[in-house]
Amino acid sequence: MNLSYFIAARYFKSKAKKNFITVLSRISMIGVAVGTMALVVVLSVFNGLEDLIKGLYASFDADLKVMPVMGKSFEVDGDFLASIENSEGVAILTEVIEDNALVRYGDHQVVATLKGVSDNFLGQNRFEKGRLTGEMSLGEEGRPEAILGRGLSYFLLFDLDDEFELMQVFYPKEPRAGSIDPSSMYNREVIRPAGIFSIEKQYDDEYLIVPLDFAARLLEYGERRTALEIKVAEGYSIQAVKDNLRQLLGEDFSVKDSDEQHASLLMTIRLEKLFVFLTLTFILAVASFNIFFSLSMLAIEKKKDIAVLLSMGGTRRFIRAIFLKEGAIIAFSGAVAGLLLGFLICWIQDRFGLVSLGVTSSIVDAYPVKMQWTDFLYTSLSVIIITLLASYRPALIASKVSTTRHL
Repeated sequence: MNLSYFIAARYFKSKAKKNFITVLSRISMIGVAVGTMALVVVLSVFNGLEDLIKGLYASFDADLKVMPVMGKSFEVDGDFLASIENSEGVAILTEVIEDNALVRYGDHQVVATLKGVSDNFLGQNRFEKGRLTGEMSLGEEGRPEAILGRGLSYFLLFDLDDEFELMQVFYPKEPRAGSIDPSSMYNREVIRPAGIFSIEKQYDDEYLIVPLDFAARLLEYGERRTALEIKVAEGYSIQAVKDNLRQLLGEDFSVKDSDEQHASLLMTIRLEKLFVFLTLTFILAVASFNIFFSLSMLAIEKKKDIAVLLSMGGTRRFIRAIFLKEGAIIAFSGAVAGLLLGFLICWIQDRFGLVSLGVTSSIVDAYPVKMQWTDFLYTSLSVIIITLLASYRPALIASKVSTTRHL
């Protein structure tokens, strides 16, 4: 066994007398353990929230989304769509027309995001992670049906059991000179609401899903589309398919995966996670002041021991190593305990969901957690760096003890 480590361990385990220094060392260890545990738990919660949001968005959005770089819409034809459908890795291609429209139901009206989709939209496990009420159907030719978000249904006071009340959708026309008839200033279509979905507040409050031909007729889009949504075939990499489509479509179109479609939100979550990590690391650094004080007082108490070691041939470097390793033992013991406690708390939360979100209408009942090995690694590195910084000054003081004065 390394002699400096042996002496440091004896100082840490010493039971000769329970003085203030020993108590302070134990408090330092507990402080490191609590700080480490907090870091692991909070970072795992942020990972869980990010994973949950990705999953919720993925149940509404496609794997890939093709949109024009310039303008709001683009023309499509059979050959253009066939070239994308026949591209390697493309399983399902969904045509999309999306725009704002005025929706009226009974005496209530609201501006909503109208999303017209082709018939294969519902055949892709859409709304898999959401809550569904009513029928998930877009109707048939001549009898279109709509699916609206739960928030939108609240705004309109929609009654799913009322089969006779239909929903009216209005969209403004391009103004024509000389016309004073108000009805000539907008298009109007009627559709039967069939079901309600609940995924995420942004979607729930805004979206009305309708058949593609209904949206094209109301908005007068003809063969124009605002986007194409693509489901990637099993066994294919989303990144590889995205790269192939970018080469196929050229610079006039952008191809985004699910993360890129919500880049700003995911970036916000990651920034919050980073700032929380820095904040808790700072708190852990403050807690490490106990290590600094305990080692400083230990260096004062052990001056005679240090003088004896120096007189027996010990070097200043050897003395510094003793106190650095003493701080490392305190921090390592606390860090291991904190990592184990953090892992245990996250495992219990993931398995049993003890801490509830407190929201009855939420998609999940408890706080989601997801443990990542990188969080454990960065937490451990933070503890190591903080420990070295906290232990260096007391170790330096101890190495400067005079042998002639304390023997």
